[in-house]
Amino acid sequence: MPPEVIAIVSAMGWAGDGVLVRMGARTSNIYAAAFLSYSVAAAALWAYLLATTPLHLLGSSATIYFVLSGCLQPLLARIFYYIAITRLGVSRAGPLRGISPLFALILAVIFLHERPPPAVYAGTLLVVASVWLLSSRGSGGGDWRLFDIVFPLAAALVAAVSQNLRRGGMLILPDPFVGAAVATTTSLVLFAASLTAVGRLRLVVPGRQSLPFFGGAALLSTVAQVLNFAALSMGEVSVMVPLLDTTPLFILLFSAIFLKDLEKITARIVFGTILMVSGVVIISSR
Repeated sequence: MPPEVIAIVSAMGWAGDGVLVRMGARTSNIYAAAFLSYSVAAAALWAYLLATTPLHLLGSSATIYFVLSGCLQPLLARIFYYIAITRLGVSRAGPLRGISPLFALILAVIFLHERPPPAVYAGTLLVVASVWLLSSRGSGGGDWRLFDIVFPLAAALVAAVSQNLRRGGMLILPDPFVGAAVATTTSLVLFAASLTAVGRLRLVVPGRQSLPFFGGAALLSTVAQVLNFAALSMGEVSVMVPLLDTTPLFILLFSAIFLKDLEKITARIVFGTILMVSGVVIISSR
C-alpha cells in the first residue's frame, strides 16, 4: 500500500477516534478517554511485540527517538493547545495550531535533509490554509495578549518535532509497532504521573454509557498510531505530515454523518474542505 494512502487512512482513524470521544464525553470526561486510549494501545502493541518481535530490538538507538516523541506528542502538544484555547479561544488557537505541517516541512528540510519538489510546498500551504478555515469559528472576542499566541505555535512546533523524531527513529529501526509501542507507553506513563500529581487520577474511570464509545475510540487510535509510524517509515516527513494532518477533513465528514445535532456545515467549512482535498491531491501526485 502506498505510504500516501497509509497516511490518509491514519488521519481517518484519528478522525473516527475524535468523533467517538465526543459522543462518549456526553456522559464522561476526556481524561477517561485519553487514559483508556493509551492503555488499550499500549497493551495491544506490547502483546503483539511479545508474540512476534525479538525484544533486543528495543536496545536500538531508535528507542530514544520514540521515547522523546512520546514525551512531546500528544502530551506536551496537547497541554500547550489547551492553554491556548483558554487564553485565545478555539477560533484563534485552532488555526494557529494548524500550521504544524509547515513547521514539519521546514524541520525535515533542515535536519533530515529532505528535498521535496515544489508541488509538496504548494500542497502543504493549501493544507495549512484549509486547517485554518476548518478550525476557525470567526473572530470571537475576549481579552488576550499578543504573547498568548506563543502557546498554539508551541503546540504546532512540538507536534512537528515529534513527527520528525518518529521519522528519525524509523530510519534506524523501520518497525512501526516498536515505535508506536514505545511512544504510546511513554505517553501513558507521563499522563498517569501528571494526573496523580494533581490529584485527578480518579477521573480515568469511564462511565458505563461512555465505555462503548471510548473503547471503540481506543481501538481506532491504536490502529491510527501504528499507521502513522508506518507512513513515516515509508515516506518523507515533508510529504507524510500534511497528509497525516488531514484529520479535520474526516472529522467534518464523520461529524456530518454521526453528529448532525451538534455540527453545522457552513460555507467556510466547505471551502476549507475543497482546499484540503486540493492540497492532498497535489502532494499525492507530485
